[in-house]
Amino acid sequence: MTTTTLEQKPKKERGAKGLRSSIKAQSYLVKTLTTIFLGLGAVVIAIPLIFMVSTSLKDRNQLRASPPPIIPWENTMAEVDGKEEPLYEVTLDGQIREMALVKNRPEGKGLFVDPANPSEQFELVINDQKALRQIELHPENYKEALTVVPFGRYLLNTLIVVFVGMFGMLLSSSMVAYGFSRFRAPLLDVLFLVLLSTIMLPRQVTLIPLYILFEKAGWIDTLLPLIVPLFFANAYDVFLLRQFFMTIPLEMDEASRIDGASPWQTYLHIILPQSRVAIIAVAIFHFLFAWNDFYEPLIFLHSRENWTVAVGLQTFNALYAVNTHLVMAASVVMIIPPILLFFFAQKIFTQGVVISGVKG
Repeated sequence: MTTTTLEQKPKKERGAKGLRSSIKAQSYLVKTLTTIFLGLGAVVIAIPLIFMVSTSLKDRNQLRASPPPIIPWENTMAEVDGKEEPLYEVTLDGQIREMALVKNRPEGKGLFVDPANPSEQFELVINDQKALRQIELHPENYKEALTVVPFGRYLLNTLIVVFVGMFGMLLSSSMVAYGFSRFRAPLLDVLFLVLLSTIMLPRQVTLIPLYILFEKAGWIDTLLPLIVPLFFANAYDVFLLRQFFMTIPLEMDEASRIDGASPWQTYLHIILPQSRVAIIAVAIFHFLFAWNDFYEPLIFLHSRENWTVAVGLQTFNALYAVNTHLVMAASVVMIIPPILLFFFAQKIFTQGVVISGVKG
């Protein structure tokens, strides 16, 4: 009996090890396939961005190519009889030579000549030859795109709207969220439900009353309609901050009251420092919304000198639709700030979205 037990024990251990190895192999395979799938998805998503950057570095001749190349290639040229002609690699008598295409013939053929000896001519099928190309970038497109219209003024207006509005939004929304999360009063939950119900109202519903109100106040064609309303809180931001504030233990408030702190001091020195992650996440949300907002600036801003970047870019697209490379250059400049912001703040942003509680 003892011998049988000792023999069965190694078999069980080997079976357990084999099972663990099989589970690890399956887990590794799943992770590998998931990584490959996500990588392919990232490539597909990045194609429009790559094409936009590539187009912004092309000239008009490169834009006319069909199909348009991803890399901004330019034909290598050679001078023949005082004219610049494209160079090709052609095969003649088993030798590869560089020759210039000087004239197109019917049926896809062309007249090729040796740049060093123009009298030496050959009629060959163009598609059978390899065009010599080189990468040629045109960064001057960015300078031209940013100077043909006052993008500097548009950028200044946008920064004023974004950061002044962000200050008002954070101040008002955090104070309202603090009240809903820490104080108790009759019908407070009903009042919070009414506040949340305003999220369901489309912006178009309130457009006419707001426009009339701002017109009576003399604010139309100024930046005030885009800034002042943010000082009166936003239901979405209040909801996010309230949910985070409720994860902060009430014992902290009680300890601060015992130490003689007022509710205002508790808000400044206890709640806000503990909610840094959530506040930064809400600020990033606001930055992305205000930076890309086109609807309200289009309605309230009439003068060119008051336009934001979003409105200016759309107007630029309408005026210079033929110059696709300039439109793409201006678009690349517009997306740089949001990309940099998310790149440097992605860790804090993801932590704030998770809405975790106090650690430690």
